[in-house]
Amino acid sequence: MKDSLKLHTSILMALIAFSLFSSGAYANSPTQLHASTLNALKSGSAVILMRHALAPGFGDPPDIALDDCSTQRNLSEQGRRQAVALGTLLRTHGINEATVLTSAWCRCRDTASSLGYGDYTVEPSLNSFFQNYSVAEAQTQRLKRRVGEWIKRADSTRILVTHQVNIRALTGEATGSGDMVIVTHQDNDIVVLGTVSAPTM
Repeated sequence: MKDSLKLHTSILMALIAFSLFSSGAYANSPTQLHASTLNALKSGSAVILMRHALAPGFGDPPDIALDDCSTQRNLSEQGRRQAVALGTLLRTHGINEATVLTSAWCRCRDTASSLGYGDYTVEPSLNSFFQNYSVAEAQTQRLKRRVGEWIKRADSTRILVTHQVNIRALTGEATGSGDMVIVTHQDNDIVVLGTVSAPTM
């Protein structure tokens, strides 16, 4: 009963947060999220960059293996509830179907699966370069090109689950766990349309 109450409370908090976001209360960029931005998301002419949900700690162990979640920093129970709440939040605002792409890290894949949009696809350009900044520039440029390709195709709402370092490198935006940055691609560059802070679990 307590777990059920906590989940319902978390979802309610998420809905309140998104209502504030839609009115601009959580907008960190000069451009607030308006109906036109939601329409852009639904049509696929904008994408969501989402930092993975809450995974306490910092970085990953030096012996990390992407095919072994036990060697990685993973979502906490709070993080799993947060990811579920984020999916509910998006569907409440009409994003009922989405193509979800994710970093190969377990905390990102678990976030992607918990959103409730079905299967996800691992996209290498979303992988963390936190432990190898020598590839940061090349990988960021690759992700920028990929975003441009997806937006040009405009055939689906896309949610890209990735890491703080990747989002900051691409957009300049700082993100907390579960935060989202909505972007489009114009004149061969990334344009931030709005941001939203994730609910606190």
